[in-house]
Amino acid sequence: MPHTLLLAEPRGFCAGVVRAIDVLDEVLDREEPPIYAFHEIVHNRHVVDGFRERGAVFVETIAEVPEGSRIVFSAHGISPQVVAEAEERNLRVIDATCPLVTKVHLEAKKAAKDGFDVLLVGHEGHDEVVGTKGEAPDRTTVVDTPEDVAAVGDGGREKFVVTQTTLSVDDTAATIAAIQERFPNAEIRNDICYATTNRQAAVREIAERADLVIVVGSANSSNSVRLQEVAAGTGTTAYRVDGISEVDPSWYEGVEVVGLSAGASVPDSLLDPIIDDLRARGVTTIEPVVVAEETVEFRPPEVAS
Repeated sequence: MPHTLLLAEPRGFCAGVVRAIDVLDEVLDREEPPIYAFHEIVHNRHVVDGFRERGAVFVETIAEVPEGSRIVFSAHGISPQVVAEAEERNLRVIDATCPLVTKVHLEAKKAAKDGFDVLLVGHEGHDEVVGTKGEAPDRTTVVDTPEDVAAVGDGGREKFVVTQTTLSVDDTAATIAAIQERFPNAEIRNDICYATTNRQAAVREIAERADLVIVVGSANSSNSVRLQEVAAGTGTTAYRVDGISEVDPSWYEGVEVVGLSAGASVPDSLLDPIIDDLRARGVTTIEPVVVAEETVEFRPPEVAS
């Protein structure tokens, strides 16, 4: 049975997630529910369920929100169309979009205005990609793989490349290389955020030393799914779970060293039961594996009355 646990650092909440969660938390403390949120505030089932219990209502369309209501936009960002719809319904908006996502929006918007076609490297349908594409929908093409790049029409315009912030560093490199080969003059902005990069580096390091890696994070969390893929890419068995209820004790058979990490929208409280369980199973050594120290903090967004 396991005797050593390697804890990836950094893991869990990033600055953008902390900012979004703090915003919704404070609004629920001071205002009467229901408080509406456009899409899940962050991609974690436990966090979202906790807010629902306090009176948050998560919606997929602005039409679901009564006129004049308070609404919080999620950390993943929203399109200009959603902003316009909220204004039409006189909604009292708090925009909790991560500033690093906002940066990608501004890059895409400016590039389209300057005459470029925008190639958005990301996963079609992800909230962040939907929002970014909305800045210039007629000039933006989403590409996820080198095969997608091969299918892009030339269009006769120069290409400008932006990326979803939560992608796999390795997978994105292959797609960027394909873009550079096909469009040598393309202007490229690699927008994978510091938190995604650091967490992937940390999980790779623990995976190279562990017999098994567990990543805590929800299935709709792009960065959590990527962490499991990065760990598995080293050849180590790796699983993604929402919490301890999804951990199969049979995974520990024949395992001496376990690695543990968590996506950027995961609170440490979801890791604690797994750590306690491993201690009960005989783990005596818990070793933090630190690849970076994160000190980033974002100012809270403005609050409309």
